[in-house]
Amino acid sequence: MLSLAMGLRQSLGIFMPNLTRDVGIQVADFTLAIAVQNLAWGFLQPFAGVLAVRVGYRPLMIAGGVVYLGGLVLLAGANGLLPVVVGAGLAIGLAMSCTGPALAMAVAARAVPPAVRSTVLGIVSAAGSLGAMIAAPVGQLLMQAQGWRIGLAGFAVMALVMLPAAWMASKGDAAPPAPAAASDASAGAALRDAFRSLPFVVMAIAYFVCGMQLIFLTTHLPAYLEICGMDPMLSAQALGCIGAFNVLGSLFFGWAGGRWNKLLLLGLIYTLRSLTLVWYFMALPTPAGTLVFASVMGFLWLGVSPLVAGWIVERFGLKWQALLVGVAFVSHQFGSFVGAYGGGLLYDALGNYTLAWRIGVAVGLAAGITQMLFAFSRSARPPAPAPA
Repeated sequence: MLSLAMGLRQSLGIFMPNLTRDVGIQVADFTLAIAVQNLAWGFLQPFAGVLAVRVGYRPLMIAGGVVYLGGLVLLAGANGLLPVVVGAGLAIGLAMSCTGPALAMAVAARAVPPAVRSTVLGIVSAAGSLGAMIAAPVGQLLMQAQGWRIGLAGFAVMALVMLPAAWMASKGDAAPPAPAAASDASAGAALRDAFRSLPFVVMAIAYFVCGMQLIFLTTHLPAYLEICGMDPMLSAQALGCIGAFNVLGSLFFGWAGGRWNKLLLLGLIYTLRSLTLVWYFMALPTPAGTLVFASVMGFLWLGVSPLVAGWIVERFGLKWQALLVGVAFVSHQFGSFVGAYGGGLLYDALGNYTLAWRIGVAVGLAAGITQMLFAFSRSARPPAPAPA
């Protein structure tokens, strides 16, 4: 379920050049739809976390799969801006709040003991990368052969598999309840506890840069490569490399989070991503350099997810994990909005992406360094276990 949900949305950028020309909209219009998607996902994620506790994971996950399918069908038949914004924006954004990492990791965390939880969360995050390895090349091939509408229809067929996957995944509802934590009394108590924690606030704010950098790449890298005269298939290959190395990165950081300071690793990821952006965009792209860049960024892509989810479980408990991950995710999605729509606005205004990537690097370095400074504060440590 997570693999398809993540892979399909991450690959929508391959349709942007053909779709915008065919439908008669601007690049900024398409990126507005992606920005709306990310804002809707971010704002609705905390509510999905609360509903998961109230009504269970199964109804939410299955409903999310249905809405996702509907959004792709609407986008494939679009003839103007409104169906693009509603299909690629509102519908897929709503669906992601029910099928994305927050609920998938919450279900997985319920089913495993604490000793292996970080590693399992890394495995779940890695699964979220596999979909892009399939979706991007398949979508590109269908689009080149039959047009972008057939490519999106192929995405809709793949989205059908999310429905039985969501049914099976949501068996996590039957997992035995975890021991109570101090913040388990209510959603309000969990939120108050989180916002009194400075490391949580810093982590949530730094999460902004994660969304900004990643969505900027998935949305604008295909257009950037086209501007530079690269083979259109290179963008799909690059997205496939991101997905492949994302698997390795998610597994590594899930494993590493069980052994070292999770917040320190988060800051390290943001810093290394920013340095990699500098290396790539300082020179004209080549096919080999683009694939190396995509591989490095892929390794640093979704490793943040098991670290964020794992630290929240350690610090605040399991019951309201999906809620608190969702609250932090709002900041991530504001960054996604800026990365998608802001990048489109700067490109339309300047005719290039130079200022956009420079802003991404500067904000990324600031977030990474700040995150590492707060990694060892006393309030970042898990609470001492209660006496038996």
